[in-house]
Amino acid sequence: MKALRYENQKLSIAEVPVPPADGEALVRVILSGICNTDLEIARGYAGFEGTIGHEFVGVIEDLPKAGALARPSGRAPDNEPLLTRGLVPGDRVVGEINAGCGNCELCRAGDPRHCARRTVLGIVGRDGAHAELLKLPAVNLWPVPAEVSDERAVFTEPLAAACGILERAPITKDTRVVVIGDGKLGLLCAQVLATTGAAVTLLGKHPNKLQIAARRGLETISSDKATARSREFDVAVEASGSATGFDLALDLLRPRGTLVLKSTFQGLTKIDAARIVVDEISVVGSRCGRFQPALDLLKHNAIDVESLISEEFALADGVQAMARAAENGVLKVLLRP
Repeated sequence: MKALRYENQKLSIAEVPVPPADGEALVRVILSGICNTDLEIARGYAGFEGTIGHEFVGVIEDLPKAGALARPSGRAPDNEPLLTRGLVPGDRVVGEINAGCGNCELCRAGDPRHCARRTVLGIVGRDGAHAELLKLPAVNLWPVPAEVSDERAVFTEPLAAACGILERAPITKDTRVVVIGDGKLGLLCAQVLATTGAAVTLLGKHPNKLQIAARRGLETISSDKATARSREFDVAVEASGSATGFDLALDLLRPRGTLVLKSTFQGLTKIDAARIVVDEISVVGSRCGRFQPALDLLKHNAIDVESLISEEFALADGVQAMARAAENGVLKVLLRP
């Protein structure tokens, strides 16, 4: 099968074997989405080599028989159907990207996202979604509602990441929130946070991207006018993908505000720790989120994701698609095997 690989500091389309099931589900990919994390991996982030990509919608090709589902403990659970959510081959699915060990304290508490032995689709120790087929534990798969098109479903993972902010920061209808960065993630974060009734402002550099948020009724401001809003916001979400976003967030936050970090990128970031201490800023990281809230938002058309699609490429043209996704002003680029 074809796969978009990053190996030896180079991107290429390669012919690779179909992944062995090994007690996991085999999924035929319908669409995958290029994420900023993919671009950063191609710059050396996370030290990953293999098939990249973690945003996808696909169809179950094969599912392990009862009693053969992969589990490190080797023990069958009391209620095995819970591991498959009633899915059968042919069902359309999306998938959570973190595969935990199943045995540690975090996994037993339902949080494999932070398992110390986890693999992560297309990022850590597990080949990813920019391929014709992928494999994941059956428990990671979620059925896609019939009302949700493939082009919308492929946004489930990044939308879940945006929803994850609500697990990490105190946001109510009275909270003043600024989202820094008008890229794919920033636009999703701003829309999700607006569903709480909070006053949400999106800050960015690109008028065409800011217009997407404005059409949803959100306030937008250009980055060059940010100084006029200094120390105004209760919560700042840094989703710019740039190291400079951290300092800008500190400028915009009121004392005792909360800074939520969403960006991941190759390299180190210098921070002014004194500002954090003096203004008593709470800094929290936010990575992945739960899929059910994201699927509910997509089912009810609560989030505009179609406007975020810039272009679609064939998987065979994946290297060119990555170059296109890295261009200034481009939003989501999709790959179709």
